[in-house]
Amino acid sequence: MRIIGIDPGTTATGFGILEDTDGVLAVRRFGAITPPTRLPFPQRLQRIYDALCAILGEVRPDCAAVEAVFFARNIQSALRLGHARGVALLALAESGVPVYEYSALEVKQAVTGYGQAGKPQVQAMVRVLLKMSETPEPADAADALAVALCHHQVSRLQARLTR
Repeated sequence: MRIIGIDPGTTATGFGILEDTDGVLAVRRFGAITPPTRLPFPQRLQRIYDALCAILGEVRPDCAAVEAVFFARNIQSALRLGHARGVALLALAESGVPVYEYSALEVKQAVTGYGQAGKPQVQAMVRVLLKMSETPEPADAADALAVALCHHQVSRLQARLTR
């Protein structure tokens, strides 16, 4: 099973690809899509969309895990974040990839065991759980890997419960 995790954002959209081969989980790729902030907002969204479509075409994931919006500093930030999520969801839908959504609390709980963990704790646990030699950077990419890891854990548990 190949999972793409996505942490949507308008300044940086993190992505991370995990692959489970016969019970062995491996990181295939991760990074962040960072459109230039000098671009008008619609063109930044287009850059995110185009980059995600290219990644999806190369990677061909079996499913996607996307972080759900639950917090924003203000209404304007929430609206912009919603636009970035919409672009990501559209790219996934057009690619025919099933989408699963998880709140930040669920992701942090799955990865660190503590729903209020900070970004450094999430990054450190992603490195440990995925047996990475270095802490994944940027933080948006680590968050995307954490979302994918959360989905991997949830799907394995669901598979065990349905046996």
